[in-house]
This record gives sequence, C-alpha cells and structure tokens, in this order.
Amino acid sequence: MSGGWNTIESDAGVFTYLIEKLGVKDVQFEELLTLEPDELRQLGKLYGVIFLFKYPTGEKRSDTPKDGSFDHEAANNLFFAAQTIQNACGTQALISVLLNKTGEVDIGKDLQEFKDFAGDFPPELRGETLSNSDLIRETHNSFARSSPFIDETQRTATEDDDVYHFIAYTSVNGKLYELDGLQPAPISHGACTTSEFPDKIIPVLQRRIERYPATEIRFNLLACCQDLRIRAREMGDEESLEMEEQKRNEWLWENALRRHNFVGFVGELLKGVVGSKLAQSPDAYDKWIEDAKAKTRKRVEDRKKQGMGGDDI
Repeated sequence: MSGGWNTIESDAGVFTYLIEKLGVKDVQFEELLTLEPDELRQLGKLYGVIFLFKYPTGEKRSDTPKDGSFDHEAANNLFFAAQTIQNACGTQALISVLLNKTGEVDIGKDLQEFKDFAGDFPPELRGETLSNSDLIRETHNSFARSSPFIDETQRTATEDDDVYHFIAYTSVNGKLYELDGLQPAPISHGACTTSEFPDKIIPVLQRRIERYPATEIRFNLLACCQDLRIRAREMGDEESLEMEEQKRNEWLWENALRRHNFVGFVGELLKGVVGSKLAQSPDAYDKWIEDAKAKTRKRVEDRKKQGMGGDDI
C-alpha cells in the first residue's frame, strides 16, 4: 500500500463534502437525533444510514450474527467489501451505501470506474482494491484533523481500548442489508423496499443498541439522503433553502479548520498571557496559577458529586 489512512470524524459535514470531492452529485448526510421513522421520512429520498458504535474488541467471531442472517450469495449481487485495514471503515461504509444505489444516485466518473473495476472481485479483493485506491485514500485523508502528535489509532487495538466502528444499512434488491466489512458476508434483516426502509431500519438499530449497557450513549447515526436543497427549491421553501445553505457554509468553515492544527498559535498566545502577568508582578502570575488550580479542583469535585467520572469522547 502506498500510504496510510487517518481517522476521520463521524460528522455530516465531513461525509457530505468527502463524497462531493469524490464526484458524487446531489447527495448529503444528515445526523439523526432520534430513532423515529418520521425523522427519516422528513429527509425525502433516503439511500441508507451509517451507524457508528463502540466495537467490542474482545468479542470472538461467530458463524451466525447476533441479529439477522448471513447472506453469502448476496455478495455476488451487491457491492460488499471486506475491511482490510484500520481507520478506513467510515469511508468504506459510505461507499457501501452509494455503490449499491447507482440506479438512484449519480456517483460520478471515478467511483463508477472503481465499481466497474472491482465489482466482480470477491469481497476480500474488493477491500484490498479500495484500501489501495490513491484517489479514495487521499480524499479520505484530506478530511482528517491535522495534529502534530502521534496518532495512537495506528497501533493495534487491545481489549482495554475504546474502538469505534462504522457500518452501513441500506435496501438492496428488496432486502434490508447490514454491510459490515469486518463480517464474512452481508447480513440480511429481511424483506425491505426503499419506501419501507424508514420503518424497518429503526427496530434493527434499536436491537443493536440494546446489546449495550443502558449507560452506553456513544452512538452516532448519519442518514444518506438526497441534497435537501433540491426539495426546498422544488417546494419553493425559501426559509428551508436558506437554512440549508447556511449549514453548508458552516460545514465548509469547520472542514477548513480541520486541516490546520493550532498548537503553535496556542503556544504563542500562552506566551503572551504569561508575559502580561509577569509584567504586572511575580505575585500576579502566582495568583493566576493558584486560581486556575482551585477552579480545576472544584470542577473535578463537582463532576464526582454528579457521578460523571471518565473520559469524554
């Protein structure tokens, strides 16, 4: 392989502009805040969902999935790729949705050529081909956060690590499929048309979430749908159109910030603040430090009282 894959965030703006950069037209991602079919229906044309969850690193593989059933033959009739490397699962999940919706979505010249080339390969070779695609990898990496520090996600995860994984759900050939590159085959969750998808995907997701302790809240769900600006224009809904354009501008700004690290800026800022305190007097600097320590201790004590220990994600 000619280069590594960096971690990208599970973020609607990241995924939307990532696929746009790959050449996909008129598609966006939208974060879902509830597990309600109505929230999915409100998005109009829906192509699939991408689910992010904490992956149980110590869990052993089974010949049967915990929900649904393996459909080994389906890999010959839809695009399913085995995941062969770390950190690519977000992009692999969105590609799993889009390459199975070519009759509904214009995926662009590059992804169409990739599908035409790798579509007849077995899942393992499709995964290797995806992992070795310079175009897809470089586009993926262009949305990773810039960091001057060592990326520990490049090491092999242990059972003590919090590891997160993306999988895709979509309706293909009249069935609801779970497309997880770490599984040996697509997982079928039964008959499902495109129009039935909002109703049938919710109980599947609910069952998945119920496998975890009630205290586990680190999940993220992104819907892949038609660009919401299209429907707003068709309906003459200027207010919704303005909101969607504003959201796009915010996503562009956030994505631009991701490409820069601000360690140098923060360092210079701290130098200026410290210099200002020392210029006042040595006592002013010492008092500033002690006040900050006292505030930190108070925050820690407050968190303990509220039962909020542990690291934030």
